[in-house]
Amino acid sequence: LFAGNGVVLKPSEKTPLVGQLLADLLTEAGIPEDLLQVVQGPGEPTGRSLVEAGPDLLVFTGSVATGRKVATELAGQLTPHVLELGGKDPMLVLDDADLDLAARGAAWGAFTNAGQTCAAVERIYVHEDVAQPFLDRVVAQAQAIRVGRGDAPGTDMGPMIDQDARAACHAQVEDARKHGATVLTGGEPLDELGPTYYPPTVLTDVTPEMVVMREETFGPVLPIQVVADDEEALALANDSPYGLSASVWTTDRTRGLAIARRLTAGTVTLNDCLYTYAACETPWGGAKDSGHGHTHGRWGLLAMTRLKHINRARPRRAGSPWYFPYDEDLDRVADEGFEFLYGSKLKGLKAAGPLLRRFRDLDPGDR
Repeated sequence: LFAGNGVVLKPSEKTPLVGQLLADLLTEAGIPEDLLQVVQGPGEPTGRSLVEAGPDLLVFTGSVATGRKVATELAGQLTPHVLELGGKDPMLVLDDADLDLAARGAAWGAFTNAGQTCAAVERIYVHEDVAQPFLDRVVAQAQAIRVGRGDAPGTDMGPMIDQDARAACHAQVEDARKHGATVLTGGEPLDELGPTYYPPTVLTDVTPEMVVMREETFGPVLPIQVVADDEEALALANDSPYGLSASVWTTDRTRGLAIARRLTAGTVTLNDCLYTYAACETPWGGAKDSGHGHTHGRWGLLAMTRLKHINRARPRRAGSPWYFPYDEDLDRVADEGFEFLYGSKLKGLKAAGPLLRRFRDLDPGDR
C-alpha cells in the first residue's frame, strides 16, 4: 500500500479474523475503496487461484513444502515473489553470557505465542562451563509461565492453533525422549485445559540427529544442547536447512559480532531475540530453505516496486562518438579515454591532454 499498490490479502484459513481486522482498520482509516481486498479460504483452491491470477508480485508466508509449490507455479509465469518459509532458529549462549538475561530471553523467544512464531528460539547451544546454571534458570522461567485462555487475566501463554499442531509438537517430544533426551519440564499435553493446550517444555541431552533439533517445531518446545566451545556451537547452528534468524548471548560485543557474522541467517541479534520482526525499519528475510527476498525496511519497500530506468542523453549535432562511421580518430579517442579512465595515474595524466584538446576543438553544439 505504501508503495502505491493495490493488495489482495489471503490470511491463513486458521487465522481468518486477523486479516479481516486489518482490512477493517484500514478502511476505517480512510484508504480508497477496494484498494485492499481480503479473500478467505484454504490454500486449495483459494491460494492457488491467487497464484494463477497473475499478480505483479506475490508474497507468501508458510511452510517450505508449500513455498516450493508456489515458487514452481510462479516460475512458469515469470512472476516475482518473496518467500518467508519459517526457521529452526538457534540461540548461542557463550561462557561469558549474562545467564539471567539469557534464560529470560530463551523463555520468551521459545514460548511466546505458544512457540508458534517463525522466528521463535527452537534450539539452544550453551557452553558447557555455564550449562547447568543456565538450564536451572530456563526451567524456572518455563515453570513460572501461566498457561490458560488467551483472554483470561494473568495468562502468559495460550493454546496452540489446533489439535493437529499440538499432536505434531508432542510427536517431536516423544521422538526425542525415545532417543535419549531428558524432559526437564513439561512434555505432556494439558488435556485438563482443553484439546489444544501444551505446556512450556524444556529438553536436554538432545543430539543433532533428533527430529526436534532439525525440523521446525512451531510449538512451545525448547531443546538445549551442551557444547564444548564457540566453534562447535557455530558448526551446529549452521548445520540446518533453515536460515531465518539466530541470536548470540555474550557480554563481549566484539566476540559476539564475530560469531554473528559467521552465522548463516537473515537476522542475527546480540543479547536479544525475535523482536526485530516488529522493527519495521529493519529488513526481514532468510537464507536457504527459509526463503528469499525481503519485507520490512527500505529493502522490503523496494521489493514492492518495479524499477524503471529512463536515461536522457544531451543532444549533439554529430551524435555520439561511437556512431558510425568508425575511423582512426575514434581509435585514438577510445585509447586515450580508456587510459584516462582506467589506466595508471601517469598514463591517465598523459591521456588527459589530448582528450582536453579534442574537446576544446569541438564545435560547441557537439561538446
